[in-house]
Amino acid sequence: MEIGSLKETQILSKKISKIISPGDVIFLYGEIGVGKTTFVRFLINHLEVENGIKKNDVLSPTFNIVYDYDIGKTKVHHYDLYRLKNYRDILELGMFETSKSHIKIIEWPELIDSKPKDRIDIFFQYSQPEDSRKVTIAGFGKWKDYNFDEI
Repeated sequence: MEIGSLKETQILSKKISKIISPGDVIFLYGEIGVGKTTFVRFLINHLEVENGIKKNDVLSPTFNIVYDYDIGKTKVHHYDLYRLKNYRDILELGMFETSKSHIKIIEWPELIDSKPKDRIDIFFQYSQPEDSRKVTIAGFGKWKDYNFDEI
């Protein structure tokens, strides 16, 4: 699918936010500046609004590696693995040891050797015109047969 504006990114993130639930994992792929963190900001803000919670400033966790957001009974962990150099660094985070009551959104998941079976992979690519993005969504495990083309 093509998204050509912030509004379209917001619509996509809202649609994804409506189908995910605690225990879900989303991997975000794409170059720097392609819109991964913007997508996460819209997704988390939508979950906050749906739960009657004041919107947070959702920042890129590049330097902190992870930010946590309490949204009702659910916690969202937003990871950015860009600065990590190897899989050992990822293991030290214990990101897959946390409760199944959390939603995990992970930017730059390429270093993860043992990927969770149940996950959604979202690929962002620059497109033409330059403010457009090509977005491809793939599901694995419980998401394998989900028709993301209808989103």
